[in-house]
Amino acid sequence: MISSAVVMDNRYQDRRSEMPFFCLYQIGIKTGRRMSERRLNIKAPVYVDRYAGHLMLCAICIMILSSMDAFFTLNILAKGGEELNPFMAVLIEDSVSKFIALKLALTSLALILLTMHHNVLLTEKIRVRHIEYSILTGYTVLIGYELFLLHLAAA
Repeated sequence: MISSAVVMDNRYQDRRSEMPFFCLYQIGIKTGRRMSERRLNIKAPVYVDRYAGHLMLCAICIMILSSMDAFFTLNILAKGGEELNPFMAVLIEDSVSKFIALKLALTSLALILLTMHHNVLLTEKIRVRHIEYSILTGYTVLIGYELFLLHLAAA
């Protein structure tokens, strides 16, 4: 006697759930399975379509600090300061809106390129993303220095 088991046919069911309008994967808060620790030891640069949340946070903070730098620079110049960057000094003398637009455009273009190439090795242990962290640290120090100059000018 042959025994047969009843097998359900699941081939016609779609097991995938619909993607919600606001998804944590899209903004980098929740990482997928392909961004695990086992993939961090890859030597060749890997280009991805979804970046880690800490890279996006770093880029957003740099853009905020860059806009604060432009604002504080204009305040320092209004109180008698001097722009030491000759290229930016020409832009400020020509038009303040050109200065702000070009400063933010150059910063955002640099951040896009740095974030895109974040896995590229510069030396044996330094990757491009470490430059992005260094820029964030440098902008933080610069904003602190500009606040110190504004405090001195107010006194």
